[in-house]
Amino acid sequence: MQTWAIANQKGGVGKTTTTLCLARGLVGAGHRVLLVDLDPHASLSHAFGVPTDPTPRGAYELFTDAAPTLSRLARETPVDGLTLCPAQPALATLERRGATQPGLGLALGRALHASRGAYDYVLLDCPPTLGLLMVNALAAADRLVAPTQTDPLALHGLRDMMRTADMVERSRRRPLPRAVIPTLHDRRTRSGQQSLDALRETYGEQVSPDPIPLDTRLRDAAAVATGPTLASRGADAYREALQWLLDPISLECEAA
Repeated sequence: MQTWAIANQKGGVGKTTTTLCLARGLVGAGHRVLLVDLDPHASLSHAFGVPTDPTPRGAYELFTDAAPTLSRLARETPVDGLTLCPAQPALATLERRGATQPGLGLALGRALHASRGAYDYVLLDCPPTLGLLMVNALAAADRLVAPTQTDPLALHGLRDMMRTADMVERSRRRPLPRAVIPTLHDRRTRSGQQSLDALRETYGEQVSPDPIPLDTRLRDAAAVATGPTLASRGADAYREALQWLLDPISLECEAA
């Protein structure tokens, strides 16, 4: 079972869209995929129509004393092979609990370890802030996938994300391979191209070869989550990005 943390400390970089597109591609290739929504805003859960009232069971329960298994918390989606552990607003309260309750930083890792064999891939949709939830995800992940816009402000956020990954990597004492996926790329602008060049210069082979272009068809998260396979420039680019992620040579470059 492979666990990918889809994370960036800057919001608005296409994190949830990236999670959805990668998950749909993995399912299409015949893999069993679990999505875990760790963002209290629950954009990923909303994309699958998970109701907010009553509050569903979901990721918050993983951080309780009598934590159920992921399989018990996961719900089926309209997509065969794809299940979802939804987010809840209560996830936002975990920061306060983490200051007084030892062991919460490894709760997600324990839950994933207990579920080994139930899924081929687990994708963790992380909140866009550094805190207990992101640290849990990075500590448990086999890989960090960092979507980032190709603009100067987004590059600053990515640097912060990589520093956080370094910190967690030292703490867990095993490598955390990283992959950077440029998103929302507008090749018509000088800023977009310069930012893409800077990404490649800074992170080298950790950057996917082809950026994800701006694509209005990817703005409808519900359609990406449960609709038919999209035929668009953005969707095609995500399929290419997934093939790159699954290439063993890519993983070797990320770990280097």
